[in-house]
Amino acid sequence: MNNFVYRNPVEIVFGKGQIEKLGQLIPKDAKVLLTYGGGSIFTNGVYDQVKSALAAHQVTEFGGIEPNPQYSTLMKAVEIVRREGINFLLAVGGGSTLDGTKFISVAAPYEGADPWDIVEAGAKAEKAIPLGSVITLPATGSEMNNLAVISRKEQDKKLPFSHPDVFPKFSIIDPTVTFSLPQRQVANGIVDTFVHVMEQYMTRPFDAPLQDRQAEALILALVDEAPKVIAEPENYNVRANLFWMATWALNGWLNVGTLQCWATHMIGHELTAQTGTDHGRTLALVLPALWNHQRKEKGEKIVQFGKRVWGIPDGPTDKMIDDTIAATKRFFESVGIRASRAEYGVTEEVIQAVAKMIGSRQPLGDRANIGEKEVVEILHLCD
Repeated sequence: MNNFVYRNPVEIVFGKGQIEKLGQLIPKDAKVLLTYGGGSIFTNGVYDQVKSALAAHQVTEFGGIEPNPQYSTLMKAVEIVRREGINFLLAVGGGSTLDGTKFISVAAPYEGADPWDIVEAGAKAEKAIPLGSVITLPATGSEMNNLAVISRKEQDKKLPFSHPDVFPKFSIIDPTVTFSLPQRQVANGIVDTFVHVMEQYMTRPFDAPLQDRQAEALILALVDEAPKVIAEPENYNVRANLFWMATWALNGWLNVGTLQCWATHMIGHELTAQTGTDHGRTLALVLPALWNHQRKEKGEKIVQFGKRVWGIPDGPTDKMIDDTIAATKRFFESVGIRASRAEYGVTEEVIQAVAKMIGSRQPLGDRANIGEKEVVEILHLCD
């Protein structure tokens, strides 16, 4: 294994009725900015629970954070934080709300000319406002990591960033608040969780058997639970299991000392920026095509995954790779995601724009072998 340092300071408060503990988790004298998205927290009861728990706190609200949080929107929140002297941020909603709040955390105290430099240029943010979360959607894993993805529509960009001080101080996870989620969002979250694991697993061969087995175990559990959550949307245990899987898929544990890829996500981000397609659906479109394109480089791990997870029998390597890719696509389809270029508006013009944007940056993949030309080839392989 490679050398590594692993740190995860997030306190997870998990289970039914845990939102009521919110007032104990935030300092009583804090000036809180409550952030949320499009309003689902008003219909599922979460908003009322949060406001009740924070009755003794000074709270300012900021809503309207998009599913792909926009820089222009977040900068309006930054203005409020600076003007009102906010010293604690509370994200209530899905991973996008939390991602946006992480950006607000570092952008508000940033002393440079343009906080976007934190995202695009890796500018060093010296300070961060502490934050917590009440997470309502199992998908991104943002509740237990220091990562975020921010969009800037006017530049057709959707980019990730990380910062050591944007780990939430705590994240409350109450699986009951997910009962009312639309099936589309549930399916997107299942695929996002699956691909998060694969980005940390599906690389070139690497001697990390524990991490491999942990990743495979998580996927096996996800495959078992996914059809149950579609069939039984109010089954608490299934919802709880799914949420915990999504959290663990991206809390950093699977990739310690190993290689990572993230090419599927980076291509998917650009497709979302260009077409507005749901993040989970772009991942379902890109992943099988990328494996097909990279079958020589990733072949050994694809075969290992196929045997251990899908039960693919021994045979010619190319057939085992094809069968593994087909089984993965069937899983995506089983939760309601049938990915196709035509359905998602991935025209030749979009392909060229995505490839050009990625080609302007460092090559993708654990081998750094995916550039503009390869992105075009991968997207042409998408069904």
